[in-house]
Amino acid sequence: MKTRTNQMSRRDLLKTGAAVSAAALASARSRAFAAGSDKIGVALIGCGSRGTTDALDCLKSDPAAEIVAMADIFQDRVDSSLVQIKKQFAGKLKVTPETTFLGFDAYKKVIAMNEVDIVMLTTPPAFRPQMVRAALEAGKHIFMEKPGAVDPVGVRSLMASAELADNKRLSIVVGTQQRWQPQYLELIGRIHDGRLGDIVGGQSYWNWGHAKWHFEQRKPEWSDMEWQIRCWPYFVWLSGDHIVEQHLHNMDVINWAIGSPPVQCLAVGGRQARTGPEFGNIYDHFTAEYEYPNGIRVMSMCSQIEGSTPRVGERVLCTKGATNTTRADGYIEDVKGRKVFTYSDPIHSGEVAQFVNLIKSIRDREPINECRRLAESTLTVILGRMSAYTGRALKYDWALKASKLDLSPAKYELGKMPVRAVAVPGKVQLI
Repeated sequence: MKTRTNQMSRRDLLKTGAAVSAAALASARSRAFAAGSDKIGVALIGCGSRGTTDALDCLKSDPAAEIVAMADIFQDRVDSSLVQIKKQFAGKLKVTPETTFLGFDAYKKVIAMNEVDIVMLTTPPAFRPQMVRAALEAGKHIFMEKPGAVDPVGVRSLMASAELADNKRLSIVVGTQQRWQPQYLELIGRIHDGRLGDIVGGQSYWNWGHAKWHFEQRKPEWSDMEWQIRCWPYFVWLSGDHIVEQHLHNMDVINWAIGSPPVQCLAVGGRQARTGPEFGNIYDHFTAEYEYPNGIRVMSMCSQIEGSTPRVGERVLCTKGATNTTRADGYIEDVKGRKVFTYSDPIHSGEVAQFVNLIKSIRDREPINECRRLAESTLTVILGRMSAYTGRALKYDWALKASKLDLSPAKYELGKMPVRAVAVPGKVQLI
């Protein structure tokens, strides 16, 4: 069978997630797991708050899932994660000191374990491409958080990994949970089946009303590298900036609705409210215009500014109306702006559904591979950052095929790591 993306029928997908019935789970358990065991060994690589939340959702999704190994650079991250998981799933936590690994190469030790069926890659995004490749080469199924990379070199690695996963018939599911939310499936489905006519434009937003996210005040004993990894969202080489790390969710929805990544982008941005050196070298706001095939133009906006008006969601404009989606609701307007449809069925976050479907794909031997479209969405927002940093309009194909930008450090060790200067448009050169 062909490898599937998660664009199954809406009817099928709406049956999954937090609302999966006991009968469905019982049916899944009755099937022998591909490795010959009903137990599914899961390894958590990256034990911060996001990784721990994902681990809990994975354990909620299936009775057979167990956490059998953990890896991180820092022991305190592992310890904190263990405490939180044990509170809810002590019986499904099979981690021992012998299956706990620390350091930059800890992921290699995890993926070498025979007991591991699924690896969860929830480290800062900078480490994602190399870990994805290594996990696939070891024959592991993958859940990975978004984004998939922080630069075009990393995106090209993801593209190659997507092909490798297809060839090896391994599943890769991504933490773009809106793709599994029922209101998104319903409204994007109505666009795709033609009920709203042709897409003519859109808007996407992740404007936050606050500025400090995963922020920790630097301690005197921390080296440069330790400080940057612990506060990774504030450093471009680790997070890609917040347009990449966070706003990807919204632009992934836009790409999904249109069915394509953009053709080109022109963006602006800056750092006006969050200016102290403790905030690393990222911007606090971006605005971009993305042009898609057939002349479709989408306005993108994201900010992390304390006290600003929050707005998070997407709007897709069509010839017969417009969809409006957020994580909490979804509705359709006609061409006069009148609300003509509101999604009223129960809504779940999609965060459990993504694991339900990952594990089902393994049992059914029908792989899901979301890696390629994650690579496309990741490059979409990287393109916005590169345009804003340089002040230049950029083409998607140039970034994909020609850009040699690689933000990786010269070496990975807990020592000196100078912070790169904040980008100044007009002075930063394209690479």
